[in-house]
Amino acid sequence: MDNNVSRRRLLKGMAYTSAVAAANAMLPGTAFAQRAELMDQDDQFQWKKTPCRFCGVGCGLLVGISHGKAVAVKGDPASPVNKGLCCVKGYHSVQALYGSDRLKKAMVRKNGKLEEVPIKEALDLVALKMQQTIKQHGKDSVSLYGSGQWTIPDGYVASKFMKAGIGTNNLEANARLCMASAVTGFLTSFGADEPMGCYDDIDHANVFILWGNNMAEMHPILFSRMLDRRLKDPSVKIISMETRTTRTGEAADKQILFLPQADLAIANAIAHELLKEDKVDKSFLDKHVSFKSGKTKIEGHATIGYGLEDGYKFTDEAKPSDLEAYRDFLDDYTPEAVAKYTGVSADDLRYLAHLYGSKKTKVMSLWCMGMNQHTRGTWINNLVYNLHLLTGKISTPGNSPFSLTGQPSACGTVREVGTLTHKLPHGVVMNKQHREHAAKIWGVDPDHIPSKPTYHTVDMFRALDSGDIRFMWIQVTNPMVTMPKLKRYREASQKEGRFIVVSDIYPTPTTDIADVILPSAMWIEREGMYGNSERRTQHFDQLVEPPGEAMSDTLQLMEVARRMGYNNLFPWDDENHIEEIYKEYCLHQAGSKHGMAPYEVLKSQAGAMWPYVNGKSTQWRFNSDYDPACKPGSGFDFYGNKDHKANIWLRPFQPAPEVPDNEYPFWLCTGRVLEHWHSGSMTRRIPTLHKSVPEAYVEMSRDDAKRMNILDGEEVRLVTRRGKMNFKVKIDGRGRPVDGQVFVPFFDENYLINELTLDSYCPISKQPDYKKCSVRIEKI
Repeated sequence: MDNNVSRRRLLKGMAYTSAVAAANAMLPGTAFAQRAELMDQDDQFQWKKTPCRFCGVGCGLLVGISHGKAVAVKGDPASPVNKGLCCVKGYHSVQALYGSDRLKKAMVRKNGKLEEVPIKEALDLVALKMQQTIKQHGKDSVSLYGSGQWTIPDGYVASKFMKAGIGTNNLEANARLCMASAVTGFLTSFGADEPMGCYDDIDHANVFILWGNNMAEMHPILFSRMLDRRLKDPSVKIISMETRTTRTGEAADKQILFLPQADLAIANAIAHELLKEDKVDKSFLDKHVSFKSGKTKIEGHATIGYGLEDGYKFTDEAKPSDLEAYRDFLDDYTPEAVAKYTGVSADDLRYLAHLYGSKKTKVMSLWCMGMNQHTRGTWINNLVYNLHLLTGKISTPGNSPFSLTGQPSACGTVREVGTLTHKLPHGVVMNKQHREHAAKIWGVDPDHIPSKPTYHTVDMFRALDSGDIRFMWIQVTNPMVTMPKLKRYREASQKEGRFIVVSDIYPTPTTDIADVILPSAMWIEREGMYGNSERRTQHFDQLVEPPGEAMSDTLQLMEVARRMGYNNLFPWDDENHIEEIYKEYCLHQAGSKHGMAPYEVLKSQAGAMWPYVNGKSTQWRFNSDYDPACKPGSGFDFYGNKDHKANIWLRPFQPAPEVPDNEYPFWLCTGRVLEHWHSGSMTRRIPTLHKSVPEAYVEMSRDDAKRMNILDGEEVRLVTRRGKMNFKVKIDGRGRPVDGQVFVPFFDENYLINELTLDSYCPISKQPDYKKCSVRIEKI
């Protein structure tokens, strides 16, 4: 094919994409018709289904393929997730395949410089270095750090390679940084992970209470479904609780601003009012709820602890409790008392309690990183679940506490496959029966699978610093942008005796530190599956060829494992390996509690939700009307816990590990923007998205800027106890902090804001708190 013709066709498709995205922003209802009319005029296009490459919503896309290129995108009207709608990132997603600096060849560092080599040579070197490191320092000196962007086959092969092959639990994924508290919150409350509801709850709820998440920008398709629900029923209310004003708050029926870390006290104040006003479902509590008191023990430097290394120890032993003890516990959380240190008025606290407690309302609580990236992330998840359990508003259509996810397969590949140090594809390494179950499928001795977890993500990089880990293979993630207290871990990676392998599609600050770079196939350049936030598994075929010698992360892992002598663990032929891997993975999850949809079903439709039983997805778990795993006729059966009851936890308010003071008088919060996804390594290579938001900035309140004589667009210096960095100021942009707070997005590798953030984490989930530390602003 003529290259000029190919380029014209590619540009034409991308022009369609940009035009329709712009049209959709102004008039969503007509954009899809416009796209269909434009694209269907060209019979050269073939439309193929795939989930979106970006966030955890899992929108269904149709990608237009012409002459071997992905040239256009439209929403898949057959997808029950997005019903034909896409956000601006989804519409432009295929352009991420074609950046000018795409990695196409393997590279090896020789005499301090990276040089291109055949990928076979690079894979040989990776296998050799792993074997040498294990021989010299032991099997726990090697590690694999992956991602919620891994496909399900990627993650399954990674788990099998590390735990059944090498025999180490040194496997983690960056989802530890974004949804670990959702996992531990769900486990401690319900004994089983993943939400009980689904996105269709949006179509049934009367009230949406958003706990510190900017859905309008972070999960715009779900937010649009919420707005559509309100449009059809004007009595529907959206309540946005925020620490700064966002587009979500502007679109909400009511905005409630609160101080950082105050969500713990707010939830307890709501519970206090529910009990005081007798707005609880007593029958539900009697039949389906147990009360637990966390006997928390803190040792060491408690004032700055929260997962730091200063001799800090934390235990959270569960003790039985009861409703009366819970009432007594909540005596300290009257609306008047809580109002004094949360920034939320007593009237607003009572209003929230009224919404949760009203028998006429179906309530959906939604949250994301604001709750999960929290030094008490597990606790605040528990406390929001408490509100739904107190009122019996759970596991029925429209009554759903729902943690949203940031990555396309953080649920499918991390929570479900279990690519964390303590996890297995089914269960945990600490449980002998779970190890035996995995070992039988894998064909290894159960004792070969270690029974103790090793390093969670932050500790894994600390072990790289200390030298306990000498080899790290990083796939599909960019930790040299995303790790908190970043400078420490970048310096750790460069210490003598460390060997770093990075698999990626573009150069990043993480490939900058690599000894070996492996070029990866992206998304539709290979076959795979993602699992989204509502337990929906979605398959995609390989639609285009990867560039150069790029190969899938699955095949990279298998090639290295085979070179290390683990051929028996990876017997699949390269042509049909995805189907065979998925079918083996399904053996781990078989049964009514977590059965996965067959491969053939996923191929034929826009995803299926587990538990998939008798040819049907389960939309609502723990409810015998919908969930085949429940005891028939039980009403509600929280079968994850031994007593088949859900837990209400007595969890206190505790302050943040670092709070503003005279030296550092502001709060610093980090997060995302609509146009860019995570560290920006893909979206910043999409011209339209990059031009929309070309660089990071710092948001300040107008009053703070006026007081400090700072103008919009001027440069200031942010200083924390960990570093300093200059940013241009944005005043009255799309996000507006309250006085005493600033916000910086983290997508821009030229402004590594995580050099300034704190690496304190929830001691239960081990998830860091990126949302609050103290900072000083210096006028330049």
